[in-house]
Amino acid sequence: MDVIRIDADAQARARHLRDTIRHGEWTQHTSGLADDLVQGNVVILPRDLADEFLLYCQRNPKPCPLLAVGEAGNPALPGLGDGIDIRSDLPRYRVWRDGVLVDEPTEITSLWRDDLVTFVIGCSFSFEQALLEAGMRLRHIDQGRNVAMYRTNLATAPAGPFSGPMVVSMRPLKSADAIRAVQITSRFPDVHGAPVHIGDPALIGIHDLAHPDYGDAVEVMPDELPVFWACGVTPQAAITQARPAFCITHAPGAMLITDLLNQQLASDQGE
Repeated sequence: MDVIRIDADAQARARHLRDTIRHGEWTQHTSGLADDLVQGNVVILPRDLADEFLLYCQRNPKPCPLLAVGEAGNPALPGLGDGIDIRSDLPRYRVWRDGVLVDEPTEITSLWRDDLVTFVIGCSFSFEQALLEAGMRLRHIDQGRNVAMYRTNLATAPAGPFSGPMVVSMRPLKSADAIRAVQITSRFPDVHGAPVHIGDPALIGIHDLAHPDYGDAVEVMPDELPVFWACGVTPQAAITQARPAFCITHAPGAMLITDLLNQQLASDQGE
């Protein structure tokens, strides 16, 4: 991602939200929490796996669009926000050992190591502002829920030990809004871009929308279509396949809030 100028007001609001999270005052999902600020999925791996995971992201830019890669052992991410500490600035983390989820803490300071590398991957929460501004209603936001996420039968391109199915997020939309959503989100390739599927979920291996693999279910009305976007939880499916001895991710929906504005990621932004 190109270097982007930081807006002072956005920086102040983002810092306030991260402080709230850092002090344990917000431990839930961040959907709708920071409508105009870029949010990111997080994967933290030992340095000996970092190159192969970087290649995995490069081969799968739709579900894994990289926003930033940290330096080994450094919890700061200066390109995404002033004062970010990845050890405490997510509402909830997931700790994995040998590919098995073993804990979901609210901070990881005691687990931090000098060999850990942080990857921040674009999140579909970041294009929701543009959909809302176009007059669309997003049911999970209206209901205060996390977005529904599903494992699919769409395979990702493997790299080293990393492989597995693409995970998607789903938002129900009326037909006309679905068409507009394709047009709008295609402008945001750094946060998954246009949908990967619209309509029959069985065609991508999803058999029950009422039971998402991650997040919260929302009803799809008779006059609506389920619209599916690639999702940054995809690496968590790859982690269960790769079975690294140690790994940390965000809990689904519990994102890193950055200082960047969503509109700055739009592909038609001027200099």
